[in-house]
Amino acid sequence: MKRAVMLVGFAVLALLATSARAISAQEAEPPSADQKPRPVTLSEAVSLAMKDNPELRAMSNSREAKKQEVGSAWSHLLPHIKVEERFMRTNNPMYAFGSKLNQSRITSSDFNPDSLNEPEDIDDFQTSVTLEQALFAPGAYIGLRMARTEAEAADYDLGRKREEVALDVIKAYMNVITSRNYLDVAEKGLLDAREHHRIAEARYKAGLGLYSDTLRTDVSVRQAEEGKLRAEKGLKLSGLALSLLMGLDEPVTVVEAEPSFSVPGLEDSLDAALKRNDLKAMEQRVENAGNNVKLAGAKYLPVLAVGGTWQLNSEDTAFGSDAESYSVMASLRWDLYDGGLRRAERRKARARQREADEYMVGLKKQVTFKVHEAFLELEEARSGLELAEARLRLARESQRLIASRYENSLTTVVELMDVQSALNAARAAVVEKHNNYRVAAAELMFQSGIILEGYMTENGGDDK
Repeated sequence: MKRAVMLVGFAVLALLATSARAISAQEAEPPSADQKPRPVTLSEAVSLAMKDNPELRAMSNSREAKKQEVGSAWSHLLPHIKVEERFMRTNNPMYAFGSKLNQSRITSSDFNPDSLNEPEDIDDFQTSVTLEQALFAPGAYIGLRMARTEAEAADYDLGRKREEVALDVIKAYMNVITSRNYLDVAEKGLLDAREHHRIAEARYKAGLGLYSDTLRTDVSVRQAEEGKLRAEKGLKLSGLALSLLMGLDEPVTVVEAEPSFSVPGLEDSLDAALKRNDLKAMEQRVENAGNNVKLAGAKYLPVLAVGGTWQLNSEDTAFGSDAESYSVMASLRWDLYDGGLRRAERRKARARQREADEYMVGLKKQVTFKVHEAFLELEEARSGLELAEARLRLARESQRLIASRYENSLTTVVELMDVQSALNAARAAVVEKHNNYRVAAAELMFQSGIILEGYMTENGGDDK
């Protein structure tokens, strides 16, 4: 009977463990591409990423940590109060006599040499409340200023990170649009391939064409179907990639065919770029490099502090009060010689200050270069899009003419397949150039530091 109960118990435990593993696996399962995608506008995608993107959430906590360092720096300038309870049992002559004295239990018999030299064991509970306050601490003042400046720099760092995430989200959003357009291109190519195959079969059955033409067009249909499958996979993956950047656990799809944005001119972009968050963060750190020089110089100055202690002593009770006493003190500490340490630290701080100045100069030059580069890439993308659209018009007309000639037995299927391939390539090129233009516009606004302003609209249409 006992053995049967044990077997039943083991079976129940095994069932519970299996169920727990199944639940854990279900909870840990990543979002599936088979889920129904959630439709989002571009502004919604960016807004959700600003709240839920893991990198931004992590960096927000980092910024909060920097802000708390301001409180740590403040603590060096505020009073420090502490309460301490200590217990001691001793027969050490000096400590024993001192403990009885602190407890106000000294009598004339305690001055007997035998009692002084070989005292009995004594217990002492000592309660103390201590106050310490810095009055003049130049290093602490400068440290507080540096902590505040670094906290401001962390705010700007987070602002720039928000812009980086926004750029990634916008690119991912555009990639979904591009993937959807590639799917449209693949579907059009499949329809054309099926139509060519229908014509080839009709001509063969009418005795006007070759059987090899039907085989060739049938292969073209299979290739077009394969291309459509790749396009469908790309669309699903692009939606999952966008969802990942947004911090969601479900796939998403876009609801805007062409998100609206306003592209700034070169001069406006250069002016806006000088107010970028990363430049402001660097300015704060250049300021802190100067503060660090002052901090090194502050070590040549004295430090003045005051303090006091209120003390209770008891023979047999914690926090008891057989007697009480107090002490007030002031201290002045001035390091006159430290083996050249302060001198070396000041020189090091000045070198770091010059380093920060050079980084600032270099960053400004890099920002200007990046804006020029982004603007030229935008111009190139715009021209490339116009040329691709012109090629598409020519390829579409050429395909129409050749298809008509083939249907009337005036050309070969090889020429028809060639012109169809050219049309498919032209369609894909237009999709690619559209995406390149949108990404180039986003890159220009990112380099100008205005990307969060440029894309937070709900209206469709591409403002070229």
